[in-house]
Amino acid sequence: MPEATTAPPSGSAVQPVRATSRRPRRPGPPGWVALLWLGPALALILAVVVYPAVALVRASLARYSITGLRTGSAGFGDYRRVLHHPDLGRVLSNTAIWVVGVLVLTILAGLAVAQLLSKDFWGRRLVRWAVIVPWAASLVITARLFTLLLDYYHGVVNEILLDLHVISSPVDFLGSDSWILPSMIAVGVFVSVPFTAYVFLAGLNSIPGDVYEAARMDGATGWQTYVRITLPLLRPALLVATVLNIIYVFNSFPIVYTLNDRNPGFGHDTSITFMYKLAFKSSEHDVGMSAAAGVGNVLLILVVVAVYLRFVARDEVED
Repeated sequence: MPEATTAPPSGSAVQPVRATSRRPRRPGPPGWVALLWLGPALALILAVVVYPAVALVRASLARYSITGLRTGSAGFGDYRRVLHHPDLGRVLSNTAIWVVGVLVLTILAGLAVAQLLSKDFWGRRLVRWAVIVPWAASLVITARLFTLLLDYYHGVVNEILLDLHVISSPVDFLGSDSWILPSMIAVGVFVSVPFTAYVFLAGLNSIPGDVYEAARMDGATGWQTYVRITLPLLRPALLVATVLNIIYVFNSFPIVYTLNDRNPGFGHDTSITFMYKLAFKSSEHDVGMSAAAGVGNVLLILVVVAVYLRFVARDEVED
């Protein structure tokens, strides 16, 4: 509908004024209605996020007895004791190797499995169901199963390797300094690949077939198509899988603790099991130090999330 204008008087220098018709604004719902809808979500966030975070920080600033009773304020003493712990460097290096090792191998294996599951072959549905089983199973049960498979005396893995003459004597996968971390990484990859593969599979299914048809008509080889078309278009899925796997692997307590349970000290621990042992399984038995280490873990995760959000914001600007 054209808008009406009022003409100025003849000879006047005044420009015509555009008369706009304004509709009266409809009153919105009162604020308490929005609060009523958001109330359950806000209550849940307060209960499972805000309150534990406040309690964790409060515990990290307190002093506790060996039985766990609060005896007073410790200031930042718990943080200083964690930072000066003799095993902290080893724990952080173990954490970096554990997270990077599982992440890289999971991404590579997930891409390969997703490519396989995207093909049309007989029994594909059954294979897809079988792939998701390790992810759906309990981590504690999976980790306990692998302690039996990798056992030095009765493990099936040692028996198979001995029968195939790959090794001449049993390998202590869960007790040797050289083998415990690679064994944990292998189990971590095993339980992480299914979810990652399904994320990549969803990304592959969203790529239009016309793009591949155009590449084929231009004479692109299979490798060129994968590197120059598939991987760039999989970037959102790669980003999501990377961030979620970092958080998931970093916080993976059952695998590291169960496979490393028989070893004393902190020589093969990551930051999550280090935090737990400070409170319950070490000579320190210090809840305050454990809480201070927990605050450090949360800050590391927040850094990863901040980097992820920065990448997402940059992608939205480029799009």
